Amino acid sequence: MSGFTITAGVSFSGGITMTEAPPPPQNTAGWFGGGYNPSRTSTVNRITFATDTATPSIRGPLSGAKDDLAAAGNFTDGWFAGGRGPTGGSTVDRITYATDTATASVRGPLSSARYGMGAAGNTNYGWFAAGWSNYSTVDRITWATDTATASVRGPLSLGISYIAAAGNDTDGWFGGGYVQSTTSDRSIVNRITYATDTATASVRGPLSDARQRLAAAGNSAYGYFGGGSHAGFSAAYSIVDRITYATDTATASVRGPLSAARYFLAAASNTTDAWFAGGNTSGCTVDRITFATDTATASVRGPLSAPTRKMGAAGGVQ
Repeated sequence: MSGFTITAGVSFSGGITMTEAPPPPQNTAGWFGGGYNPSRTSTVNRITFATDTATPSIRGPLSGAKDDLAAAGNFTDGWFAGGRGPTGGSTVDRITYATDTATASVRGPLSSARYGMGAAGNTNYGWFAAGWSNYSTVDRITWATDTATASVRGPLSLGISYIAAAGNDTDGWFGGGYVQSTTSDRSIVNRITYATDTATASVRGPLSDARQRLAAAGNSAYGYFGGGSHAGFSAAYSIVDRITYATDTATASVRGPLSAARYFLAAASNTTDAWFAGGNTSGCTVDRITFATDTATASVRGPLSAPTRKMGAAGGVQ
């Protein structure tokens, strides 16, 4: 190209080079923290998605041993909140992914102490909902001001615990769970619309079956809710339900199962796959669901560093 001149304007010579904008980042790893193994633990396992057949690497611990916690995050950090144990309750720990060999830093607390929550988030906020016993409370953590106490937003449609959550940039879907007042498992799904999060969450189409102690992860279009238990601990599930966000008034569709039935597991994801780890049986197992072929049985990947259940998990950029 020989160049050209714009009269009374700007002169160009040597041609123009056009470059495409870089693609948006996506999660490259998942951090699975806390849990029970064989007592409460502060251990954090990092699964590097590109090399997921290897055993995850142990990173810097949480601020203390806790289980039954929940986690959400963005590309740079993960927030692990609530749980049971001396350092659980309303405590929020933040893992900074770039310096994840350090002990997680304690941030501003939840509005109340509880465990058995579900959590979802986007770039700027995380929503931590429900909890034992019969909480409908939703707390929102603003990542940029995370030393403050989490702010209470509009509640779920009912008090419930042992739920799971997945979401995208605009909404979070909170599904399943256990209602202590009626001693019943639920298939209910509540949707929190982030832009109007002071309103009561709206009830959407249910999961395919009632269950508690399940895990969930997803991408911008779908949420996958896997595993769980029924009637307390009498039955474990390998079932995976997919919620299609665009048609979320329908009952979730059943996809290919996990490799084994279990509950008290945790999950993290990127745009193409989800990793479901730990649980009450085969507690080292990590299953990967590939979204494009989600009718197949989940594939077993590298195990956790030790059998663990009742963890929290968040994904981000390593």
